Amino acid sequence: MNIRNKNKILFFSFFVLLSFTNSLVAQKKGKIDISSIVVSESGNPIKDVAILGSKGVATKTDLNGSFSIKTNPEEVIVIKKEGYVTQTLNMGDVIKQITLVKSVFLESEKDIIDLGFKKTTKRAITGSISVINPKDRLVYDNTQFIRNYISGLAPGVRGNNGTNIRGLGGALFVIDGVFNRDPNTLNLEEVEQITILKDANAIALYGNQARDGVILINTKRGETNTKVSKVNVLRGLREPISFPKYLGAIKYMELFNEARANDGLAPTFSQTLIDDYKNSTNPYLHPDVSLYNSEYLRDFASTTSIISEFSGGNENTRFYVNLGWKNDQDLVKINPDVNKGANRFNLRANIDFKVNDFIKSSVDVVAIVNSNISARQNVLSFATTFKPNTFAPFLPLSLFDFENNDAFRDQVATANSYNGFLLGASAAVQNSPLANIFAGGYQTKTFRTTQFSNSIDIDLNRFVKGLTARTYLSFDFFDSYTTSIQNQFTVYEPVWNALGDKIIGINPFGGPDLQDQSENIATDAFVSRLGFYASLDYKRSSKNGHNKFNATFLAYFNNQETRGVRQPTNNGHLGLQLTFSHKNKYFFDFTGNYVSSALLPEGNRGGFSPTLGFGYILSEEDFLKDSKIINYLKFKTTGGFLKNDRSVGSYYRYLESYNSGTTVNWADGEASNRITNLQQAESPNLTFEYRRDTSIGFESYLFNEIWFEFNYFDILLKGQVTDVNINFPSYYSDFTPFDNNNAERYNGFESAFTFNKKLNEDFSLDFGGNIMYTRRTREKVQEIREFDYQKRQGTELGAVFGLIDDGFYTQSDFTADGDLIDGLPVPLTEVVLKPGDIKYIDQNNDGIIDNDDERVIGRTGTPWSYGINLKLNYKNFSLFVLGYGQFGGNAIRSGNYFWVEGDNKYSEVALNRWTPETAATATYPRLSSVNNPHNYRNSTFWLYDNSFFDIRRVQLTYEFDEKLYSKLGMTDLSINVTGTNVLQFAKNKELNQLNVGGNPQFRNYFLGLRASF
Repeated sequence: MNIRNKNKILFFSFFVLLSFTNSLVAQKKGKIDISSIVVSESGNPIKDVAILGSKGVATKTDLNGSFSIKTNPEEVIVIKKEGYVTQTLNMGDVIKQITLVKSVFLESEKDIIDLGFKKTTKRAITGSISVINPKDRLVYDNTQFIRNYISGLAPGVRGNNGTNIRGLGGALFVIDGVFNRDPNTLNLEEVEQITILKDANAIALYGNQARDGVILINTKRGETNTKVSKVNVLRGLREPISFPKYLGAIKYMELFNEARANDGLAPTFSQTLIDDYKNSTNPYLHPDVSLYNSEYLRDFASTTSIISEFSGGNENTRFYVNLGWKNDQDLVKINPDVNKGANRFNLRANIDFKVNDFIKSSVDVVAIVNSNISARQNVLSFATTFKPNTFAPFLPLSLFDFENNDAFRDQVATANSYNGFLLGASAAVQNSPLANIFAGGYQTKTFRTTQFSNSIDIDLNRFVKGLTARTYLSFDFFDSYTTSIQNQFTVYEPVWNALGDKIIGINPFGGPDLQDQSENIATDAFVSRLGFYASLDYKRSSKNGHNKFNATFLAYFNNQETRGVRQPTNNGHLGLQLTFSHKNKYFFDFTGNYVSSALLPEGNRGGFSPTLGFGYILSEEDFLKDSKIINYLKFKTTGGFLKNDRSVGSYYRYLESYNSGTTVNWADGEASNRITNLQQAESPNLTFEYRRDTSIGFESYLFNEIWFEFNYFDILLKGQVTDVNINFPSYYSDFTPFDNNNAERYNGFESAFTFNKKLNEDFSLDFGGNIMYTRRTREKVQEIREFDYQKRQGTELGAVFGLIDDGFYTQSDFTADGDLIDGLPVPLTEVVLKPGDIKYIDQNNDGIIDNDDERVIGRTGTPWSYGINLKLNYKNFSLFVLGYGQFGGNAIRSGNYFWVEGDNKYSEVALNRWTPETAATATYPRLSSVNNPHNYRNSTFWLYDNSFFDIRRVQLTYEFDEKLYSKLGMTDLSINVTGTNVLQFAKNKELNQLNVGGNPQFRNYFLGLRASF
């Protein structure tokens, strides 16, 4: 089935689905008027209470609490106001006065936490859980990138991709109850809630895959008697923040000659040639090619997205539909007919409906198609190796001289030209990537995601009071493939006349020029996933309502098949959660799971993981209940053990395995046999790694305007699987077994606060921040080290080992014969050392510089991370700012951009190289035209502090008056101007913001419009 037919079926199915939805939500004719007054428990009228009738008919109560609404008699009305318990009433139940009950603090609708398998409230949780409700923020924080959205907002999460919880990294994403769904398939507009689960008690229900924490994402669903249509339009520009800065042709030739001279070799480029480059006005004869300029790349690339939402329904059927399109212009400027950029189309339809009085169900369908059309060669991928003086990529026909040369004229006439140019090359370098962009054809990379989910909820109250059951089935498919046209083409080396101003001949390479007559198709990836879980939930309360008990039993299974991987990945576990609360003040939580693993030997494939949680709301005690300072204060603690097989890594590590070795001849060479080698020894006792976890904290609300929370955590990952080669003689090294040996520890704290203040009728302030410290330690490591300073055990997980530099060697460090003087340690290297090479400290005083002199010089994992957010409101304007920072970490300058060896391109860092004249100020070692592993290795010389503070997002929003947008048939209208990655403050900002060999980091500017109908 081709793609076009699949798309037809997809959109036909969507049309049928919408038709089905519309038929279900159709209402009977004949409406009635009802009126009433809404009051509080004390009998006072409540204004601005939303009254929601059928088909989206809505009104609000006035100053006297009165309302009147016309709706269908067979339908219900919904009465809701923030801070009060929502009521749903049949028409016959509407009386002259309706009383709304005030919600208990942290138990209102906005405080409900959807944990995928069940729902609870912020008040009832005992674990470390952070919640973000995007729908409350999207008007003033209109970003659509979920990973970036989390970072800086949620305490306990660090890193640019928003997946590193408490330093563990690799959090499990659970989207609508399905494990391992990719958050990049979502736009933030369709997200209802993001919940970060951090401690063992919070993640226990999620089993084996949840070792490093869980990020839950639940998408929006339709609401009863609420009819909403929304559109969010964004138009923006992406500006590259920084490009690599390579030196031009003249400087390259001069520095390479200098490098050759440093090695005692003759220059490659004559001074006459260099002078010709300096004096030449012909860039085709003496090329100086830089690919990081406006000739090849855009200064700004445009981006556009349109996201529309439709939701509604009644008590029987509810629906939510999200349709989106996004286009990103390609940064590559040349040949725009080929480099067309990326388009993304997404469709989500979430349908909830009643089957009967005790069965409810839902059907969710997602389809996403992302395609990127580009040339078969990317400028940014080869710009780091294409030397500036190699050749002119394009030869202008205006410089061709055909006088008295008809054969040359005929040759050029039959050659393919492009906008008045032939494609250039040289005899030494015949591969021309730029020619490939123009003549080599194009490719379309397509990524497709299809998801289907179905839930069935059964109310078993008629059999056992308080008992409900649920089943959830999901199918996910992801595939990516590349279609391409692969043309053959010819490139040409020019032959210049004596004056060097005309081309009098060309030497062809490659080719011939042939248009590909067929479309090539290659499958890049394919993943299919089947997920299923079933749960039983039992809730009971005592007669006086003081005691509440909830039990949840869960059975989960997941199967994933991946192209190129012979063995499917299976995960399954049983979960149990028992919660008890007394007087809504004391909360007890027992959560555990029984996991199963096919990676372990029989007899060790199952393991039980228990956790406990306790919460105590101290502010409910009499001595604090009426405090004007402490409005809410809760202490909480959790602990437990979680078993997992994450460190096992692959199947059959517990078995003996063999492979074929060398061939042995015998019987005077008349016969032979192949030796069988033992590849891996048996590990019959291999078992689970486990996470031992303790968390202690509190949360408080002060002065009716300040929220503050704090958590201390201590996590031990013990029994990590590793190859235990140090326990065996050296001749066992090729077939040592695996064992549960290593251990890691993560401990630290996280804290967050928010402050909300309305200063007057026109001005309000919201300010928040969070900070986290994590120390990551190797508690147990398999190692044999001669020197204590080289031992990994006890060091940080992100510790960087390397040599400590002592400046540069100078002429005084060498004898007249070029040998190091007596008393200086001798580096163990084949490189001939010279002044300007890096000098290192001999740590063990053995007179030799080698790997034994490496010690901890820094750490890659930043222990400190923090975020701040500020929202200022003045009348209809709001200004939102989000900042995020990290400090305490390091990085190593490495790669060909910094470690220039051989004849590689020179970047601007080489300008500060050591020479006899710059010995006192040089910040880069002497240049060499040969490989120099002595200089280019991990050491303090290349270490730098990568701390930073970013202004991640800034948005200015204007919300129009209701008088204006109501005349346009709207219920909301706003415009906004947004900037992302706006500014960075850092000692080494240039290094932090530099990407080499791929797409640059971008600063983005958007103009947005949001409207609701």
